Amino acid sequence: MSTSAVLPTVADVVAELERRYPPAWAEQWDRVGLVLGEPRAPVRRVLCVVDVVPGTVVEALAAGVDMIVAHHPLLLRGVSSVAPTTYKGRIVHQLIKADVALYVAHTNADVADPGVSDALAARFGLAGLRPLHRPAPGSAAHGAGRGIGRIGELPEPMTLAELARHAAAVLPPTAWGVRAAGDPRRTVRTLAVSGGSGDGFLADATAAGADAYLTADLRHHPAGEHLAADGPALLDAAHWATERPWLDDLAAHLREAPGVETLVSDLDTDPWTVHAASPAADDKEPRREG
Repeated sequence: MSTSAVLPTVADVVAELERRYPPAWAEQWDRVGLVLGEPRAPVRRVLCVVDVVPGTVVEALAAGVDMIVAHHPLLLRGVSSVAPTTYKGRIVHQLIKADVALYVAHTNADVADPGVSDALAARFGLAGLRPLHRPAPGSAAHGAGRGIGRIGELPEPMTLAELARHAAAVLPPTAWGVRAAGDPRRTVRTLAVSGGSGDGFLADATAAGADAYLTADLRHHPAGEHLAADGPALLDAAHWATERPWLDDLAAHLREAPGVETLVSDLDTDPWTVHAASPAADDKEPRREG
């Protein structure tokens, strides 16, 4: 990166991002990298977001940013049209008209060290971090410290019920909150975490000897079968809330390396907006038959 007064370009920011999160580390199905933007265009201000949605686009345009760096791909699957009459097409047109570049770092940021799950682990003060699921030997992402998720030791043991309340307090607030599965009195010392959808790594959490595993998007049957097999207790948080902490690390890096002004979106893009807890079982009236 040049030390002159000349503003960094889109290409400069992309180069810095790809040094930290090489695209070759992404899963084969993923779509990462520069989506929109003229590589030679100057970049003064960047907005870091989890999702590229109408709300975060409004934020970007109101803040006058030159570039958005997103975690989730806008165009993950093939499309035959980006006409402004379509949901994604409208976003593409808005960004192009405003000369706002768009870059995505997804599973390559998940596997990085530090990456998405390191920022999540930091919210819990986990020590002695190690990967939950390591890349296959010989793969581009294979290397010391890299992998999906993290495992570490809590500063102090907690019961599962206490940990669930603590997680709700330290994670970004959402209507979804945090729910837990397992004995509420179970003592948790070793916690595994994985930002985003993590029920594909339930077996890894068991094999690692974790007392509990926190992730998002846990499904009914895999979770039930995992618990029936005496796996670690489970904590299920909102997808956005488990990945939002990474944006702070990303923004700090871009401020230091390319030297651009960085903003972080706190817009809650979790789709669930209302949560109503069921009455406690003891408070329910007995069901009358007949």
